[in-house]
Amino acid sequence: MPQSSRFAVFGIGRYGTQIALALASKGAEVFTFDSNSVRSENIKDSVALAVTLDSTDIRALKTQRVQDMDAAVVAIGENFEATVLTALNLLDLGVPRVIVRSNGEHQQRILSSLGVKEILNPESEVASVISERLIHPNIGGFLELPDDYEIAEIHAPKNCVGRPLGSIDLTNRYELRLITIRRVFETDAEGLSKTEHIIGVPKPEMEIEATDTLVVFGTLTAVKRFLEINS
Repeated sequence: MPQSSRFAVFGIGRYGTQIALALASKGAEVFTFDSNSVRSENIKDSVALAVTLDSTDIRALKTQRVQDMDAAVVAIGENFEATVLTALNLLDLGVPRVIVRSNGEHQQRILSSLGVKEILNPESEVASVISERLIHPNIGGFLELPDDYEIAEIHAPKNCVGRPLGSIDLTNRYELRLITIRRVFETDAEGLSKTEHIIGVPKPEMEIEATDTLVVFGTLTAVKRFLEINS
């Protein structure tokens, strides 16, 4: 994780608090924002800074230099209007990554239409997974298994693009087992329509493409090492 990584969490109810604490436990610099002063008081000793403010007010966000954050999570659960306005403010401020909580399919459609690319479902995405996604953007998601093993989805690191799988040598060099690759294919001549397909058993001579997602089995430590070397 880069030393300069700074993350903002908006809404520190139960879910937002779990995300903030998970990030802080991994050494991240975490800033929390909530309209409830009691919540801010309760978490202030566990994060870099806990601020009480109205995140629907873009002027208040500017005073806290939120635009300088590497990523922001909007975890406001009880007020969808505040969620939408906060997300729009963060997008307008140019925060590089804006990840927003949704409660159900209807809210997800609305957020997508507003331009939010990363949407959380609290019922299926736990804080530890979200924190890893924030700290390691190349990890699209993972399934935790016993004994520190996992199945991880890794966006193709730049140093692997254009190289055949055999030359990367995931198994012997990184102690990772490639399960499959999710690859984006163009479905028309102009390249305007695209669809994603699973490549069943990738062969050693297959070259990695920039839009590929590698699905691997191994430890989180091995995944991080692979990303650090190749990103």
